Amino acid sequence: MGLEVAVFALQRSIDAHPVPEGVIAFAVDAADDKSVKEGLSALTAQWDSVDILVFLVGFMSVPPSTIEEMPIEEWDAIAAGNLRSAFMVSAATLPLLKRGKEPNIVMVGSSLAYNPISGESAYAAAKAGLVALTKSLAIENAPKIRANLVAPSAIETSFLAGGGGERGIKALNSGGDEWFRKMSDAYVPTIPMRRIAQPEDIVGPILFLAGPTASFITGQVIHVNGGRVTP
Repeated sequence: MGLEVAVFALQRSIDAHPVPEGVIAFAVDAADDKSVKEGLSALTAQWDSVDILVFLVGFMSVPPSTIEEMPIEEWDAIAAGNLRSAFMVSAATLPLLKRGKEPNIVMVGSSLAYNPISGESAYAAAKAGLVALTKSLAIENAPKIRANLVAPSAIETSFLAGGGGERGIKALNSGGDEWFRKMSDAYVPTIPMRRIAQPEDIVGPILFLAGPTASFITGQVIHVNGGRVTP
């Protein structure tokens, strides 16, 4: 699958992970409507259509906060970062997708939408909303545009150690690796495949859903969790 790729990411993420040669990057905050529109405007100046939108955005509570403990500001921030952002990005990209070749959307959600854990209610609720948003996109835009979702469990990345967001960055910089080791020791025995997912475990399902062999698949969820969650 030969592709031209554009990446929307926070500036700090672009700085920390430079994109490969040939990939164009735009500094965009997916939770900010103005930033999303400016990013799409810059992209439209270079491209007149989009074939594939892969939406992989989000952060969670680190440390975990129960519903009783969680400040409403934290709930709002997590909901905006995980769900509102998906609405804004997909809505803004639809005009470009409609001009694309066999266009489709692949959302990346979470198994927590189906199997929440204590302290992550906002994240789980937002990811459950992302499932419904994906199905709505599929219904509203068929047969021209497909929309599906990959729901992974924990993946061994810096996000897992830090949770993303400003609080997550602070957590990662002050012992996130130790937290990951403790979490891994407790979590791995609950996974039938007996390991944490690696990024490449998620890439395959994304490419499958984005490609021509999935041309009759829309509004669906692929679960990639080593058998831990079987909805």
